[in-house]
Amino acid sequence: MKKLFLVDAYALIFKYYYAFMGRPMRNRAGMNTSVVFGFTKFLRDIQKREHPDLLGVAFDPKGGSFRREIFPEYKANRAETPEDILLSVPYVKRIVEAMCIPVLEVPGYEADDVIGTLAYKGVEAGYDVFMVTPDKDYGQLVRDNVFIFRPRHGGGYEKMGPKEVCAKYAIDSPQRVIDLLALMGDSADNFPGCPGVGEKTAAKLIAQFGDVDNMLDNTADIKGKLREKVESAVDDIRMSKFLATIRTDVPIDLDLDSMRLGEPDEQKLREIFNELEFKTLSDK
Repeated sequence: MKKLFLVDAYALIFKYYYAFMGRPMRNRAGMNTSVVFGFTKFLRDIQKREHPDLLGVAFDPKGGSFRREIFPEYKANRAETPEDILLSVPYVKRIVEAMCIPVLEVPGYEADDVIGTLAYKGVEAGYDVFMVTPDKDYGQLVRDNVFIFRPRHGGGYEKMGPKEVCAKYAIDSPQRVIDLLALMGDSADNFPGCPGVGEKTAAKLIAQFGDVDNMLDNTADIKGKLREKVESAVDDIRMSKFLATIRTDVPIDLDLDSMRLGEPDEQKLREIFNELEFKTLSDK
């Protein structure tokens, strides 16, 4: 079956930043080139190993998303993005474009939402879809023909379909990942969930009630102090479910022509690689 790969750019950018933090690569100008190097090698590796028919790289837009407008505390706890990453992102985008891979970005929506929308459109168009990301949130999007393609620590990749997602989180459907997050909250994205409820307790509640909405309609059936915790956090749980839900209705088309792999612009790539002093990549 034909394959569509959708890459969550910032998730991988941060991954490579921290992977090289102990011994960063630098060019003679002193720029930390680790992120750009790691990302470029990753794109080459995906093309050589997996031979995707379509490939796109999704970025979060400037100005935040609709979630911040509704819940101002969303991601407000995050530290400032490291300067090395801010300097690297324009180079990553230039390389992606020089490789003739489209940069996918929609104002007001996160990369998750863009990927979720295009993943389902890809299935409708007859593709197996691989969402390249280490983030657990994407589990909710997994279906037949929609997979998480997650880089492993130490190299290689892990493919997660419905069976793997359900086994990992002890749930009966990947969609229940939304309910897990609604109860657990998410410290990285700074939404609260239900205080005192972790992954195991959340999974037990979902197994008992099916989903968060049914649970909130039947809190009298929850035993002991857990009932008090849930009933005191109803609004937070509902808001957390909204924030955790990846949108699949972003105004973006699946542009088959632009996402088909073509010949890269070798001159542009060589110029960038020479500037960053990627001699091996430049030679290739």
